[in-house]
Amino acid sequence: MTTCVVITTFWTRRGGHSSDRLINVYDHPTPIDGDSPLPECLRSLEKVRGLGKVVVIVAATDASIEHEAEDRVREIVEDFPEIDSLVFGPAELGSLHRRLEQFEFSDMVSGVSLTGYGAVRNTGLIVAATLGQDIVVFVDDDEVITDTEFLVTAVEGLGMKTPDGKAVFAKTGYYADEAGGHHIKDDAHWTDALWRETDDYNKAMGAVDAPPRVKSSTFAFGGCMSLHRDMYCNVSFDPWVLRGEDVDYVINARMHGGDVFLDGQWSVVHKPPEVPSRALRFRQDVYRFIYEHRKLEFARSQIDLRRVTSQSLRPYPGDFVGHSVAWRAATTALLRALSGSEPGANLAIARAAFTDAAKYARRNCDNYFAFQRRWPQLMERLWEDVALGSLFSGERQIDRTAITGRFPVIPSR
Repeated sequence: MTTCVVITTFWTRRGGHSSDRLINVYDHPTPIDGDSPLPECLRSLEKVRGLGKVVVIVAATDASIEHEAEDRVREIVEDFPEIDSLVFGPAELGSLHRRLEQFEFSDMVSGVSLTGYGAVRNTGLIVAATLGQDIVVFVDDDEVITDTEFLVTAVEGLGMKTPDGKAVFAKTGYYADEAGGHHIKDDAHWTDALWRETDDYNKAMGAVDAPPRVKSSTFAFGGCMSLHRDMYCNVSFDPWVLRGEDVDYVINARMHGGDVFLDGQWSVVHKPPEVPSRALRFRQDVYRFIYEHRKLEFARSQIDLRRVTSQSLRPYPGDFVGHSVAWRAATTALLRALSGSEPGANLAIARAAFTDAAKYARRNCDNYFAFQRRWPQLMERLWEDVALGSLFSGERQIDRTAITGRFPVIPSR
């Protein structure tokens, strides 16, 4: 089976000033004038046995820097000539969108883009499909692979069945720190009495050390995830979930009769920088979990979907996608504001839990299901598409001067 590694890399404006928009706020994008972790990631991939095509998807928080970010990434990738790589930026996206329009899938363009975690991962899946890749392995740019057998483990068991008869078409490993630990230090404050997310996460991570080695999971790690074509060509990522698109993918797979499995012997070293604003990340989580709750409730009315309950997703994210999430989020935000932690931002979050976040969920949760119903048809049409395949394989080149405004300098006489 052919295997493609997809690396997602996110960039932001100089000084690390992130966008105020909801959909393109990322946990820790690299400032366009900063040092990227991508070279270390690529260096570690060079040592991996059986490495094939590597696709680097470049996303930016602002359109004003997207071409500069792409240039930075191309410069980095050029330092690794032994890697068969493709850098996917705005020019390639333009070609992809035109192809979708030709195939009469223009209604799906917004869910296949370089804006938002889910849409970026969908873009990676489409690139892999056009190249005819049987398996997609996702890696993020702030990760280091320490095991030369990383890809061997990634594909092990995919397409097979567990002893209890479940088909394994999606698998996740886990994030470890440089010391090999995979639990998060619990630094919860008294203001987090109703929002013990770290506790539930650590409980879920206990599954890593528990037998059997491969078991059905309630969570996933998008930077250590492998998807068989029978999964990724049938189930998409949700472009409207603001973060946690990997955990959301577990829900999507379950709704459509599948599962994501945790492999306790597969991991990457995760080296994320510090999160600049705790309140900003909390805001994204509040929108995310309220959206997930609404999505689960909406799905109950769809006769073609398997029911997924918050109880079935315990210990994580179960209690954060239940009916109490809005008032728990609002109370936590108020307590944090009263304690002096980013008071303005947290007061805004408290209001949003019952207003804007709820409106966002109502407005968008059915978008995913409309998008998802068309996804298998789209992937079937694009599988080994000659026009896009020749572009992404390098047989055909894009004239970037005409698309990006990078006009060549005309020497003076």
